[in-house]
Amino acid sequence: MDAIMVFLYASLLACPLFLLWKWLDGHRDRHCYILDYECHKPTDDRKLDTEFCGDVIKRNKNLGLVEYKFLLKAMVSSGIGEETYAPRMVFEGREESPTLRDGLLEMDDFFHDTIGKLLARSGVKPDQIDLLVVNVSMLAAVPSLTSRIVNHYKMRDDVRTFNLTGMGCSASLISVGIVSNTFRAQKNKVALVVTSESLSPNWYAGNDRSMILANCLFRSGGCAILLTNKRSLRHRCIFKLKTLVRTHHGGKDESYGCCIQKEDEQGRLGFHLAKNLPKAATRAFVDNLREISPKILPVTELVRFVAVYSMRKLKGLAAGSGAKRGKPPVINFKTGVEHFCIHTGGKAVIDGIGASLELSEQDLEPARMTLHRWGNTSASSLWYVLGYMEAKRRLKKGDRVLMISFGAGFKCNSCVWEVMRESGSGSGCGATVWDDCIQSYPPNSLANPFMAKYGWINNEDPATFVLPE
Repeated sequence: MDAIMVFLYASLLACPLFLLWKWLDGHRDRHCYILDYECHKPTDDRKLDTEFCGDVIKRNKNLGLVEYKFLLKAMVSSGIGEETYAPRMVFEGREESPTLRDGLLEMDDFFHDTIGKLLARSGVKPDQIDLLVVNVSMLAAVPSLTSRIVNHYKMRDDVRTFNLTGMGCSASLISVGIVSNTFRAQKNKVALVVTSESLSPNWYAGNDRSMILANCLFRSGGCAILLTNKRSLRHRCIFKLKTLVRTHHGGKDESYGCCIQKEDEQGRLGFHLAKNLPKAATRAFVDNLREISPKILPVTELVRFVAVYSMRKLKGLAAGSGAKRGKPPVINFKTGVEHFCIHTGGKAVIDGIGASLELSEQDLEPARMTLHRWGNTSASSLWYVLGYMEAKRRLKKGDRVLMISFGAGFKCNSCVWEVMRESGSGSGCGATVWDDCIQSYPPNSLANPFMAKYGWINNEDPATFVLPE
């Protein structure tokens, strides 16, 4: 009888302990970590300097003086330097007649260089990858690009693949979100995210100013990222995902149509950037910040903001509708994060986010320098910005990095990473793409030589203008 009672008491004690262990085990190994990442650096024969940009523009017989002046103004104010990269078919003079093969070769150059380097450095073999996510918005191929990678690297038959298209510049964090959600349900996994854009089929050769602007901003690039939730690899990881928020305004017609792939009136394919794009981006940005703020900021900052906002609201009501409104209060995001990794959508995008969050030039420097050196590399631009921070050794263990991206749809996605190891320590080498030029950044001036070389266009008379050979 005593033995039975002991057994019963032991069972009663063991049951809650087992349930507690089960609950704790269910929450272990569910976090998403970055093991390593590699940004793509195309070969030097694909660099777009000022003189060659001028040659490409002159080759387009659909342009006139009005378009030349527009392009000059766009390039001078773009914040882009002379060492960005373009697809090979541009250097071969075939931008008016790209082929599917051009797009696939552009992707193969990126895949084979970047993924190969990443796997070799990390020691991860292709057959150890459980999940593959590829996002290339404007190139659809059969078989898919994921299948192309699986075939080249001979990955396992049961590797799970996701091939994302049409997501625009915000696709990188969407891919990370897919991996993070998978990790919550499955333990001991390794994922490979591949993010890029194929410019070859989408280089615009017409004269629609809303579409030719994309030629001034978008450049070739890409990034491959290894992520894991394996406990055995945790000591090697460089970043830990803390939270990720996606905002999608596709239900609003103005937002949906503000950046869209389309054909112009002559049937030429390109990427249309509407005048209301800044307004759509601002709306999505505000909604995204509203959701992510409580997740990353201390309660004291949230209470301070609500108190200041309420007081100004009450003062405004007391003063009447005719009273002059003061500057609205701003949340201090520096109370929750130390670094800001901003999508390099253009100088105006970086300026706008900086003004909205009251960021310093030190905070904006990584995005500005990335735009200058690499241009807008679409969804992969965030990782070049992060690489700059690492190359400058700004990231300390425990620091938090806020990533902010925008994309067609219209979407604004953001996330926060916690730094697991200081920049320059261990095997994380995402900054290697900056190795040959980091000492020259930031330069004394970000001005490019377009105005000095082509400024004479602004003085030309449309009635007598003839483009010199």
